[in-house]
Amino acid sequence: MAERILAVDDSSTMRQLVNMTLTRSGYEVVEAEDGSAGLQKASADSFDMVLSDINMPIMGGLDMVRNLRKLAQYKFTPIVLVTTESQVEKKQEGKAAGATGWIVKPCEPEQLLAVVTKVLR
Repeated sequence: MAERILAVDDSSTMRQLVNMTLTRSGYEVVEAEDGSAGLQKASADSFDMVLSDINMPIMGGLDMVRNLRKLAQYKFTPIVLVTTESQVEKKQEGKAAGATGWIVKPCEPEQLLAVVTKVLR
């Protein structure tokens, strides 16, 4: 059975890029358009990994990560932030929220795939 990844980003273009890149490599991808929708989907289902932007309407990625970490099934699930933010302070804030890793976008599909493969294998 394919590993399942939740991709959370308010940019439909970014969600499509993540979906195409990972689906081609055998992963199953479910998309959410903001942190609130991502949290709802994660609460109702089970994922092996979460990829999320930080800056989104309704609920941002850091709030979503904090909420996911409160759920027993996501206590140890890899959560990687994929964002334009690259400041050290933001990375520290992400780590404090419970993020496992960080990818600065724009990123190449190969870089995304390499990080996902490394984290999940």
